[in-house]
Amino acid sequence: MVLSFILLLITTYFLGFSQSSKLGSMTPPAPTPRPSSPSSSAMPPRPTQTPPRSCSGFTSMTASLGCEGSILIDNGRETDERQAFGHQGVGGFDIIERAKSQLEAECPGTVSCADIVALAARDAVVVANGPFYEVETGRRDGMVSNVKLADDMPDVADSIMSLKAKFFQKGLNEKDLVLLSAAHTIGTAACFFMGQRLYSFTPAGGSDPSINPVLLPELKSTCPEKGDVGVRLPIDRGSAETFDIQILQNIRSGFAVLQSDASLYQDEATRSVVDSYFVPFGASFEADFASAMVRMGRIGVLTGSQGTIRRTCAAFN
Repeated sequence: MVLSFILLLITTYFLGFSQSSKLGSMTPPAPTPRPSSPSSSAMPPRPTQTPPRSCSGFTSMTASLGCEGSILIDNGRETDERQAFGHQGVGGFDIIERAKSQLEAECPGTVSCADIVALAARDAVVVANGPFYEVETGRRDGMVSNVKLADDMPDVADSIMSLKAKFFQKGLNEKDLVLLSAAHTIGTAACFFMGQRLYSFTPAGGSDPSINPVLLPELKSTCPEKGDVGVRLPIDRGSAETFDIQILQNIRSGFAVLQSDASLYQDEATRSVVDSYFVPFGASFEADFASAMVRMGRIGVLTGSQGTIRRTCAAFN
């Protein structure tokens, strides 16, 4: 329920691991200057979508095989994981592929597509003025891609109890749910995902009553009933291109665009987490978000002799 933000893919991460820790190593490397990206020319001036969310809160990272790049496979079949309902509208695959091509030219067979996506997600946050955090590397790519792998992926229409259960299943907690949902501070969603919340929220019809009365006509104007479901709207009202805490403020005020985001304020545990970032001398949203991303990046990874390193991200070797 997690993006052409785009990637600063840095060959030196993999040639010297100057800023990234290998998975399994708990010793952080010494701080070094951030290298510039050989793929920065592929980046737009402002992010409009995040990279394919294999390593973001609401995608194949939460599917049964974890973060191993299965969403990137494109065999042109309806059974590919990329075709899952929750992945509709995901973009940025071409940027991942271009970065992979550059890395293969420099160090063939060394950098997995799964690691590229994890680094791209981090660098997308940085491009949008979010926190820089070290990304553990050493993932290998999966050898299976099936639409059924996304069956247990969180959905925008899930209840808060269902969302919590899906995160608990992956070893994450309520705080992780809030923080990883807050990745919606950047990007857009298609009207395709808004119909139920705006026009058939109950069996009798109507809109979600938790939507702020000021926001409701805005959403209906952008996504009219029986309108073009491909039209996109900002997920973080008022701050869609910048990584900031506005997404949580919108959730508190009834201005959450997605139903799944709004539900975070309808549960005592997740509401408490949201509110904790608005008290004097409270927790650091940026630092906690970075920590949650690192925790999620450890879910279901393939390492060592498991999996493979693909030559291209969209196809098996």
